[in-house]
Amino acid sequence: MRIVILGAGQVGASVAEALSSEANDITIVDQDSGNLAALADRLDVRTLTGNAAYPSVLREAGLEDADMLVAVTQSDQTNLVACKIARSLFHVPTRIARLRSQDFLDPELLSNDNFAVDYAICPEQDITEYIVKLIEFPEALQVLEFAGGLVTLVGVRAYPGGLLVGKPIRAMREHLPPAVDARIAAIFRNLQPLDPDGHTVIEPGDEVFVLAATQHIRPVLQELRRMTEPVRRVMIAGGGNIGMRVAQMLGKQYEVKLVERDRQRAETVAARLPDTLVLLGEATDENLLTQENIDETDMFLALTNDDEDNIMAALLAKRFGCKRVLALINRRAYADMVQGSQIDIGLSPAQVSIGSLLTHVRRGDVARVHSLRRGAAEALEIVAHGDKTTSKVVGRRIGELPVIKGAHIGAIVRRGSESEVVVKEGFLVDEWVDHVIIPHHDTVIEPDDHVIVFCMRKPQVAEVERLFQVSVGFL
Repeated sequence: MRIVILGAGQVGASVAEALSSEANDITIVDQDSGNLAALADRLDVRTLTGNAAYPSVLREAGLEDADMLVAVTQSDQTNLVACKIARSLFHVPTRIARLRSQDFLDPELLSNDNFAVDYAICPEQDITEYIVKLIEFPEALQVLEFAGGLVTLVGVRAYPGGLLVGKPIRAMREHLPPAVDARIAAIFRNLQPLDPDGHTVIEPGDEVFVLAATQHIRPVLQELRRMTEPVRRVMIAGGGNIGMRVAQMLGKQYEVKLVERDRQRAETVAARLPDTLVLLGEATDENLLTQENIDETDMFLALTNDDEDNIMAALLAKRFGCKRVLALINRRAYADMVQGSQIDIGLSPAQVSIGSLLTHVRRGDVARVHSLRRGAAEALEIVAHGDKTTSKVVGRRIGELPVIKGAHIGAIVRRGSESEVVVKEGFLVDEWVDHVIIPHHDTVIEPDDHVIVFCMRKPQVAEVERLFQVSVGFL
């Protein structure tokens, strides 16, 4: 696939890194020649220095022959103009734009008659929703949803004292209620992936990814580690776009304080967030932290635009007694270094938002993609199409499928064969209900199943995509 990426910042670099290893022909355009040189040194990509909104630059980048445009510069206006030019002048089939402002997220504005954006991604909103999920599950390192929220994947660190720690995975079935089922989809030990089976013994410190129906995820987590008390008090460092969005989503349910250093910005945020106590000051000021009872705070979120400030603020909050701390860290090397130390979660924004983009890049009918372990692994939700004559998976038992080492089917979401009576908004109604299946070797994949597949290493993704592709004979 020929892909032109506009923007060599954190998001653009992460996209290029994710796609360059999959035999794609990639060109990256940016005005910063230093960023481009750094990418060209470590990735097999072509680079071009220039303004991404100029038709001449886009033509030189090869947009006439491109299959996809990914516009992820820092400027919403540049991304929108590039998508319009890509359709009007170069007839690029697929156009993706990063849009930071909610003002532009209007379907009519993005239609082909206007800016011609096929898919809009909003990294700030993706990160906000991700952080809110981590607050709902404070013991988790990652919380990811599939199939419209019916299935949840939670990554946790196994601690001594967990019911399953020190025992083989198959022992989990003995502790769960009969109606609850789950799958340990992946284990990372000392930063290296394991290929788990029923005999794999979970050790303290393992990073374990558990998949289950969303309604069953809490009893499953109790198998692996002691449960953390629910979060009630949250302190946020930084009143930028992400900090304000997070506070806005949390304000109704939690006691939220937000620390902002700039007086004008603090006044703006305070006016927009009536449920949040906005404090003017530095989040790295220990006097401010102690005065605001950081030792009684359940979760501290360092969400400024400065990596070093976020790390220092999170370390101080932890030192002064905050139960759990998260730091937003743009430099991935920093995030890898600090997570698991005094900082509970080092969050790389580019790695959170890249899943939304990869969903539109993957071949086949891919409904959702999540990046795991900072891009080292992926989880895909793929819709199975065809029949036994046109598909390699439909109509076959999982035990019959070709073995892709390190790739596992973790769950299947299937539409029920008949409607059921359910309670909706206080009324009994007939609805078609989707069912979550934790599959075994004799489970047969049916047409239109949403199959959640884990790939422990990036090279396995292309093999999984090929496995689910339908032959030419399928209409």
